[in-house]
Amino acid sequence: MNIALVGYGKMGKAIEEIAVQKGHNIVLRVNDENLEDLTKTNLLLADVAIEFTMPESAIENILLCFSSGVPVVCGTTGWLDKLSLVEEQCQKMNGTFLTTTNFSIGVNILFEVNRKLAILMDLHKEYSVEIEETHHTQKKDAPSGTAITLAKGIIENSSSKNKWVLQENGNKSGEGSNEIPINSKRIDPAAGTHLVKYSSDVDDIEIIHIAHNRKGFAAGALLAAEFIHDKEGIFTMKDVLQF
Repeated sequence: MNIALVGYGKMGKAIEEIAVQKGHNIVLRVNDENLEDLTKTNLLLADVAIEFTMPESAIENILLCFSSGVPVVCGTTGWLDKLSLVEEQCQKMNGTFLTTTNFSIGVNILFEVNRKLAILMDLHKEYSVEIEETHHTQKKDAPSGTAITLAKGIIENSSSKNKWVLQENGNKSGEGSNEIPINSKRIDPAAGTHLVKYSSDVDDIEIIHIAHNRKGFAAGALLAAEFIHDKEGIFTMKDVLQF
């Protein structure tokens, strides 16, 4: 499989390492130093593009892949409030698209466990719930897209929670609130930790995912690319992992 890496920072290089080990070819590498190489002509050399850039450039990059007829996997977060518009364009152009807030297989298992736990905990109003996420200081968006996905998983399965709120200075919403507090920490060299915690007067229940490095994210992104490269339409990691 020929792969275009749109975004060749730490994540792009981690993807490249795994891709080459699996026998794939990297036919295009684009970073801030060679943006002029991101053209339809160069994209057409690829069977699939993997996009890891910045929120302000992600949509333009994705649309260029659609117009080039190249399936695209996007791991950039911070722009997903415009996801419906991108998916609409994907359908109009008969494109192929997959994005997620986190490509790690472990995190996607966490998403499923989180939803099931939320259903069980909805019967027990004596518990409050909070989310904590920790990343390296270079991560720009807060809270992380993964934390937002966890919060949405709870909200979709809760009769009392209907929004999440970013907590500052460690403050938490009061018991019985309709809000899910998300506490974001930026500490080097954390690769990414996500914790969902239910607390009551008698006990706590926690589920947690701790990333040790970027390899899990890179492997998941490559797995998604292998899945969509010969398909058409809009897909999710649930399709890839057959949940």
